[in-house]
Amino acid sequence: MQQSRKNQPLPIDEQSGADTSQLGSSAAGPWDLLVQPGPVMVTAIHAGHTIRPSLHPWLEIGNQERLREEDPLTDFFLPVGDTVFRANRSRFEFDLNRPAEKAVTVDPEDTWGLRIWNPDLPQEEIDASLRLHQRFYDLMAERVEAIIAEHGRILVLDIHSYNHRRNGADGTADPQSGSPDIDLGATTLDPDVYGGLLEQFAQGLRSRPVRGKSPDVRVNVRWEDGGNFPEWLHARYGDAACVITLEYKKIFMDEWGHEADILALQDLREGFHAGVAKARDWLAASSGSR
Repeated sequence: MQQSRKNQPLPIDEQSGADTSQLGSSAAGPWDLLVQPGPVMVTAIHAGHTIRPSLHPWLEIGNQERLREEDPLTDFFLPVGDTVFRANRSRFEFDLNRPAEKAVTVDPEDTWGLRIWNPDLPQEEIDASLRLHQRFYDLMAERVEAIIAEHGRILVLDIHSYNHRRNGADGTADPQSGSPDIDLGATTLDPDVYGGLLEQFAQGLRSRPVRGKSPDVRVNVRWEDGGNFPEWLHARYGDAACVITLEYKKIFMDEWGHEADILALQDLREGFHAGVAKARDWLAASSGSR
């Protein structure tokens, strides 16, 4: 018997035209979206590395240097969510975590001193990228509002990663005191409303050893905010949207090369799974008090 559509994942993102039945397919469009029932959305908006061919003549940064500033493998965590989103394109084609005026930039001051684009990057190419940026936010508004309408609120977990060996492949790593293994960005989260969820989520993340020891998980250590995406969600939906940005230190890979530590990555994913399970329990237990 065929299942009802209500209980089936939706394999087509009608906004992008991308077939999302196989997340991460090389033939995918600018992003993949998988919609399933439930209040938890997990996103990896900086996971992509592809840049559309028409931009290649204008690209000035090398492939490896660009990869270092992206968030590879963060999409490894996505299956834990209900609704999941993966950006297939590089953050440098259009940065979904910046406002439109900074989402595509030829100014190295906006990209940590790195020269990404030729200053003569055509305006029509910039406009094409900004149209995709706007489509993303339109799509998120549609999906978030649908989830809030059904469940009363949404938990958005936006997954990123960060470099901690800026001094070079053979240089010293950043001090642990300012570089937790997982930094939870919760700057828009009201602790009076979602403090219990945040605590339970962090406990779950710590519950699975990584390389034989409990990961160092702290809150709001490295960044003043989580970027435009969580700020936009909070401004638009208030406490109906609980948004947590996860910044994983790149202890699961060589940030100067191409090698990943798959066992560490699996440990981190198990911890993420445990954290989301605790967050789901908190949401279920607190739903009657709303």
